[in-house]
This record gives sequence, structure tokens and C-alpha cells, in this order.
Amino acid sequence: MGRFVVVVLDSFGVGAMDDVHEVRPQDVGSNTCKHILQTVSDLSLMNMCKLGLMNALGEELGVNRFSKESTYGTANLTHIGADSFAGHQEIMGTRPKPPLLQPFREVIDQVFQALIEAGYSANYVGDDTRVLAVNESVIVGDNLETDLGQVFNVSGCLDVISFDEIVNIGQVVRSVVKVSRVIALGGEQVSFDQLLQAQSAKMDGVYVGIDTPKSGLYNTGYRVTHLGYGVNAAVQVPTILGRNNIAVSLIGKVGDIVENRIGSNLPGVETEILFELLLSEVKRIPHGFICLNIQETDLAGHAQNTERYADRLNVSDLYIGKLMDQLGADDILIVTADHGNDPTIGHSHHTREKVPVLVYHEPMQECNLGCMQTLSDIGATVADYFNVEIPENGQSFLSKFKVVN
Repeated sequence: MGRFVVVVLDSFGVGAMDDVHEVRPQDVGSNTCKHILQTVSDLSLMNMCKLGLMNALGEELGVNRFSKESTYGTANLTHIGADSFAGHQEIMGTRPKPPLLQPFREVIDQVFQALIEAGYSANYVGDDTRVLAVNESVIVGDNLETDLGQVFNVSGCLDVISFDEIVNIGQVVRSVVKVSRVIALGGEQVSFDQLLQAQSAKMDGVYVGIDTPKSGLYNTGYRVTHLGYGVNAAVQVPTILGRNNIAVSLIGKVGDIVENRIGSNLPGVETEILFELLLSEVKRIPHGFICLNIQETDLAGHAQNTERYADRLNVSDLYIGKLMDQLGADDILIVTADHGNDPTIGHSHHTREKVPVLVYHEPMQECNLGCMQTLSDIGATVADYFNVEIPENGQSFLSKFKVVN
């Protein structure tokens, strides 16, 4: 036995799923990987190509070529839409409970009452398009960056309110709503007036919230936690491994959105810092599960910034090479994603794409894993590797390639 490492390049999809014509017509033609490589034609992802990225994509682009010795496949999304929170729950081996889809305005009065009963000062902001202001430091409204109707944001100014208090407000909101996520987030050097000025609306005012990139919350001291609906952590890989005294380390955004009470969580956003944390954890943990989420790719997708996305991929590829050099014969690495976020598709939301599943192990060999029907196959494979109970969702593909145990 050794280490099982999963690197999630947030939003790095490899082509629209077959069902987008029916369920998400706005995503028809999306292909995050392909369109970035076409737009930034000199981008070389040498290490990911070694692992079979072009094989998973199905074509060669620029200097990026097929690999003849790689274990690769793709995976569809079981969860509704294309959501990071639901995607990571799925990766960890559970099928999230279908959430309610609704704009914040339908529950704004219930949330207002809950906040007042909890002792907060809450006020309506706006006329026909309204959000809630809490303690003159926090705005509660729709998330305008992901699929509309799935997420409410609790956005705060960390110069005037603590992050713990923002999370407390988020928990009050979570207690009375049934959407997929309530995201509690904050940033430094952002005034309450700046939050108010970043208020925006979509769909003729049906969805109203803070334009987070415009607000500046991402720029300095950004902190975030995701409060999910209907997720059973007991049947997820981190909890199962923890019960079996196997080390678990979640790095970056995954530690904010997946429950891991027994193991360790290392927060952060900057790609270079997170990969350095990953390399340190690999040295520290001789036997255990380590999962890293690289969020800056997704942030670049939301900003529709193809050059920035390519830059974050380039950095990730270099570190993936360093990581492979550090792994031994008993270790396994999977590089994957949780959905797409094609910066060229014409909108700033996630795109419903299948994702690559690239496996590094020794000895390297050619193995096409095919197209898996759920991201949970990754979690099931992790559990199989450690010889613990399989999570509630997914099938292991461990037996499809050679592993030294």
C-alpha cells in the first residue's frame, strides 16, 4: 500500500455531455480543454499528455500529442447541472440529494425572519430586485456565477466582520433553504459600499446578488466555506477512510466543501501554494488519501479569461510532473475535473462537460478506461485501493490496470 492522490483541476472538462441539448442548451459545443488549447496555441501540457489527456480529448492539438503508454478515460456527471459542490460530493462516492431550484426572492422573507430571530440586524436592499443586508457588513442573495437557482451567497467584508460570523450567518440561511449550496465567503479591503455597488441582476431581475469578481472579494484575503444540502458524509470516502484509521488530507477548495472531520484540511486558493502543500503532504503521509482542488482554473473560466486559464494549466502541469517524480511504485495519482467552464462559449457559468480521468501508476501502460457514468467511480476506486467498504455510489476500476499492492 501507499498513497492515493487525486488532483481535481476545477472545471477542466473535455467536451459537452450528450444530454446538453435537452438539459443545458446553452452548453452545446462547449469543450474547455479543446478551446483553450486552440486559443492559446503554444500551450504545452507535456505531463498531462503523458498521462493521456489528448487520448481522453480524442484529438491532438498544437504540440500536445497522444500517449501510447497511458491509463485514461472520461467520466460523465451524475449530478444535476454542472456544480463544483455536487461534483466533489460525487467524486467522494455519494449521490447528492436533488436540491430545490429557486431564486432567492422566493425565500427572502423566510431568511429575513430567521436572521432577526437569530439576533441579527437585517434589512431589505432594493425595490423590485432585492437582497438582504446583515449587520451592515454582509449581503445575502443569489449566486450569479454558477447555475442560477442552485446557490445562495452570503458575502461579507472581512475588515469589519469575522469569517466565523459570516459562516454563522450562512448557517442561519442554510437552516431555512433547500437549494444545493449556501456559500459563505469574505474578502479583505472591500467596503460594504463596494458590495452594494457590485449588486447585479440576471433574468430580468429574477436572480439578484453580488457580482463577486466585480466586488473585489476574491482579490485579498479571500475565505470561503460551502454549506451543502442533503449530503451524507458517512458514505463518502474521507469518512470511510477515517473510520479505518487511514490518513486523509484535503487541500484547497475540496476541504471547504467535503466533510473531513477525522483527517486534515489545508485551505487556500493560489495554485502554486496549493501544489507545494500537496508535495509536502505526500512527503508527510506514507499511506493515505490526498485530494487537491485547483480553483484558479475555474475562477479564470468564470472571468472568461482564456489566457489566465491557460497560465494556471501550465503551472499545474509543471507541478504534476514534480508530483509524479515524488510518487513510488505503490502510489496512484488521478488527475480529473468536476465539470467544465469553457471561457469561449459565450457565458460565464459552468458548462456540463464530461471530464478526463488520467491515471499515473507504475509501470505505465496503455489502458483505455472508457467513459464512466459517474464521477463516483473515482471514489469507489480509492476505497478499493485501501480495501475498505465501497461508498454508496460508483464502481471501482482498479482491476482494469496493474497495481503493486
